This record gives sequence, structure tokens and C-alpha cells, in this order.
Amino acid sequence: MNKLLELNDVHIAYENTEVVKGVTYDLQAGEIGCLLGPSGCGKTTLLRAIAGFEPIRAGSIDLKQSTVSRPGKILAPEQRHIGMVFQDFALFPHLNVADNIGFGIADRPGKERRKRIESLLRLVELPDAGSLFPHQLSGGQQQRIALARALAPEPSLLLMDEPFSSMDVDLRESLAREVREILKREGTTALLVTHDQHEAFAMADRIAVMQTGLIQQWDTAFNLYHTPANRFVAGFIGQGALLPVVRDNRGRLISELGPIPVVGTEVSKTGNMEILLRPDDVVRQPDGVTTQVIGKAFRGADILYRLRLQSGTEILYITHGRDNFPLGETLSVGLDLDHTVLFPVAESV
Repeated sequence: MNKLLELNDVHIAYENTEVVKGVTYDLQAGEIGCLLGPSGCGKTTLLRAIAGFEPIRAGSIDLKQSTVSRPGKILAPEQRHIGMVFQDFALFPHLNVADNIGFGIADRPGKERRKRIESLLRLVELPDAGSLFPHQLSGGQQQRIALARALAPEPSLLLMDEPFSSMDVDLRESLAREVREILKREGTTALLVTHDQHEAFAMADRIAVMQTGLIQQWDTAFNLYHTPANRFVAGFIGQGALLPVVRDNRGRLISELGPIPVVGTEVSKTGNMEILLRPDDVVRQPDGVTTQVIGKAFRGADILYRLRLQSGTEILYITHGRDNFPLGETLSVGLDLDHTVLFPVAESV
């Protein structure tokens, strides 16, 4: 695959405040990427720089092996052949759906333009909506039309700025999956910005987790969850708890829940450590460690429990099916680890 988008050591600043601090990553042709992080991490600023709306202080941005941004040079947004989907969809209320989709291809011959509009309406599964106006559509339908309009000129790259933020939580994830399917069918390279990890998981091939202007890890959702690069990624992606680990006089790693098998990781020989425990790393064991149920959240197909160890440390445990333990119940638990993720105690979050 060819690199369609490449960022090399990109720095962006507003006056003397640096908001993006040396970002490097790339997107392959046909790949869907995501910039994921909390508010203020620099993800939207980075997206705007890729679109050509913000200059960069250092580094370079290349699109299709051609530099479009570097210090002192910025190719205008309209010359980058980039499509964009905004938070509020930005559909024209006075135009019907067909004219909204066709707005960016008004220079094409009439027959070709109509054919492209009809093709996109079928692609987004709204083949009969061409004569409707935006106010006659649901939020999810408006989002699909905004996507169709952005795809109409067949952009080299599609940028999506928090496109599902106005949706209900349940609708966000399902719509993200639908949009992913549409982009894959069209073969479009896309970059999404969001603070919602469920959207990112549903849509992206690779995800860049950002914090304070830096990419902490650029990886698949599976690797971000199971092998986070640092404490921030471990805490931001999924749910879990950190449990102290010590090395005994035989060199084994020991925790309050028993010995720690080293699975898929290199372990330092010195220093205090903590292990990342995901809820599914904790299992019931008749001869295990006694814990007390101090919290529970029913989530339909499963229940997430908060357990307190004798030391006062809290861990998470998830059950599937009909197990329903009351608050205050004691459970004997142990570990069933597929991955061992350890962090030095001195490492800051």
C-alpha cells in the first residue's frame, strides 16, 4: 500500500503556546485512521492543519507524496482535494438532498452529475431521498447525506471532525459502523477526530491516542487495549485497575492476587511495578483471594463489578450471563492473563 498522508515532526503553535508538539504518523491509501483524545489534546488543531486551515511551525505534511504544508508554505484548502464532514453536518437548508450532494460537482456535465448523485444516494442507502430537504431527515440520515456530499468530488482524503457528537450514544456506534462500511465500499482514505473510544473502535483501522499535543500510541484498537504503551493509554482506553507487583527472593513477580505469569512482555529486573488488570483478567477461583463487592453496573449482557481486596485496592470484574452478586458479597477470585502489561511505579500518568 502507498502512503497517502504523511506527517513528519509537525509542530503547531498559537503565538507562544505550542499545541501540537512533534507529531509523526501516516495513513495508507484506503485506510481509516482516527485521532482520539480528551478535549485540549490538539487533535482538532491537527485535523485543521491537514485541511490547510492552520499553518505549522515546524515539520511537514505530505499528501500523495507532495508537500502541502511546511513552515512558510501552505497549500490552500481548496487545492488539496480533501473532503470534510463537520460536527453540525453543515447541509444547506434551502437545497434539497440531491442538490446538497451535487453542490461540489456543479462543474460536471448534467448527466454525469445526476449519475454520481444517484450512485451516492444508493451508497448511503437513501435512494429515494433526493427530493427531500434537510429538515425532513433524521439526524442519522442528515449525517449520511453530509457524507455523500463530501464524497461526491471523489476526494483524495476525507476528514471528519467529531461527526457523531450530536447523536445519542447508542446511535453513534451503529452509525460509525455504517459509515465505515460506506467508506470501505468507496475505497476512501479517511481521518476521524473524536473523544469517544467506542466511535474510534467501530470505525478506524488504526488509532492515534493523543495527550497534550503528542501521540502516545498509534496502533490498532486491539493493541491499544491489550498492550498500551504507557499509563495514559492504559487509563484512557477501556477500563481497568493497577495492582502493585513485587519481585520475591526467587525472582518471581508476586501480587496480592498471586504470582504473575509473564506473558508477551519484557520485564525489568529491578524497581517496583504495577500490573494493568482489565475486568476480563479477573476470574472466580474457589481457592482464590477473598474480595468484597463494593459496586456493580448492570449492562445488559454483562455486569461490571468493583471489588475491594483486603489491602483496600480496588479491581474490576465482569460476568456474562445470569450471575448477579449483591453489594457486600464476598467473592474468591484469581487471575487469567493473556497479556502481562507492567508499568514502573515511578512512571507518571
